[in-house]
Amino acid sequence: DDVASMIKGTFRRRALAQLISSQLDVDRMDYLLRDSLMTGAKYGVYDLEWIVKSIEIDEENDRIFVAAPGIAAVEDYLQARYYMFRQVYFHRTLRAAESVLKSLLHRAIAVYSAGGDVWHLPGSSVEKILQGERLDLEKHLELDDTDVVFHIKQWRSSSDAILSDLAKRFFDRQIFKAFDLDMNEAEKAVFLGQARSVVERHGFDPEYYLVEDSAKHADYYFYSRDTHDPKNLIFVEYGYSRPEIREISEVSAAVRGLQEGYRAQRVCFPAELRTEIEALYRP
Repeated sequence: DDVASMIKGTFRRRALAQLISSQLDVDRMDYLLRDSLMTGAKYGVYDLEWIVKSIEIDEENDRIFVAAPGIAAVEDYLQARYYMFRQVYFHRTLRAAESVLKSLLHRAIAVYSAGGDVWHLPGSSVEKILQGERLDLEKHLELDDTDVVFHIKQWRSSSDAILSDLAKRFFDRQIFKAFDLDMNEAEKAVFLGQARSVVERHGFDPEYYLVEDSAKHADYYFYSRDTHDPKNLIFVEYGYSRPEIREISEVSAAVRGLQEGYRAQRVCFPAELRTEIEALYRP
């Protein structure tokens, strides 16, 4: 029960629960360094040791805070998260590849619902997904990348042309191209309408081959001063002669800047249509 309550953030010692789930928890600090290493992107590197050394417990308010010498390290950590999202997690190639996968799964469900040719293992978690059922904990834990990839391999030979094509694109790394929609709403509406016509003219179904992608920081908080949820606040010790515990954005201009947000809007489509679609917009 204690472990479960710590994960839920309801443990009797809030300070300990914050180490498991907060804006400065062990999971976030770990995956940032791990993803930086695995992707080769140096944006995610920060001084973990100094943060760990600087974390203390405010016994009066039962919360963790970072001692004054560690403020710069926390700023570095939050900026590292920002740049990893902007340059890695929101990277156009990654998002374009994800759009192919989304279209592929969307088509598989549609074809299955219509009684079409969608190979699947009876009783598997993938079958449950195709049936539109919610997975219980057991089925969820059974599902992994290997299961999904194995099914997609079979779908390459589906009699459904769209499902087969998307599965082949996924495996042959013929991923979609992404085009930034750096335009106002009126221009975007006109552009997307024209792009849809291009896609249809080349024999593609826009529902699966013209995918709008919006990456907003609101979905992945770099740091948000949410006063309604104290666990999402990072507190630091400010001042040396008369130190006091303050919320970090109150004392750090760098952190305040991260709350301005980041947004990327793109449209993804088959690579062979790139020249024709990109020519539709000339700012």
